Amino acid sequence: MKRVMLTGLIVTLAAGSSAVLAQDGDAQAGFAYVTYFECNAGREFRADEIIERSYRPHYDAAVEAGEIAQWSWMSHFVGGKWRRALVLAAPDMDSLLASAGALGEVIEEATPEAGRVFTEICPIHEDYVWETVPGVGGTSVGAERGVAGLSIYMDCDMNREERLDELMGGPIGAVYDAHVADGELFSWTWLAHTVGGKYRRLLSLTANDHSSMMRARAAIIADLSTGRLNRSYTQMNDICPDHDDYMWDIKIATP
Repeated sequence: MKRVMLTGLIVTLAAGSSAVLAQDGDAQAGFAYVTYFECNAGREFRADEIIERSYRPHYDAAVEAGEIAQWSWMSHFVGGKWRRALVLAAPDMDSLLASAGALGEVIEEATPEAGRVFTEICPIHEDYVWETVPGVGGTSVGAERGVAGLSIYMDCDMNREERLDELMGGPIGAVYDAHVADGELFSWTWLAHTVGGKYRRLLSLTANDHSSMMRARAAIIADLSTGRLNRSYTQMNDICPDHDDYMWDIKIATP
């Protein structure tokens, strides 16, 4: 674990799945079911082929039918033990859980051999359900997203999370908004833990490429380290003293 001196206060939803928000400024809840896989690095290409050829038609059909809002498949570029991530997004928890369960059953029945091979390649996984925080970050469904993502998974003081959300919806979030408006980033999303492991918040960004992401990150750190913003930045680091960073390649993002 690393000290959150904003050495990476930036991310991707789980990057390809930006949160589901209403347009015209009226925020609504959005949920993302993310499965993070530990895989055999020497056989990951085969897992990607299975997702593309065997699983993708079912996920695409679920989007077209309105059962889920979007789905994404991401591959590890830099970070810890997670090598792949599957993201399903929907506007409410009931739809998300029902669709995730139904899709799992359909895929298992339709492609049993592909499922067996996939499980051999990626035998360990960890599930999280993330929820958007109304009025804080996010992009509309179907909005253009970058192919490079940076995700920061934050370990926070549960008793102070409300204050953290206020900071992200106020002075800190305004900095990210400015960099999206300037075209340096495609999107940023702030997500709250609903179900899963130890991480309590996820800050997710997407950009054109990883180099652009790192330049934007450096500029954001500089902005947050000066003047009155530094007080908010310091308080955020105090609430969430530890984090893990991942850089993702967003291999599939639908829509």
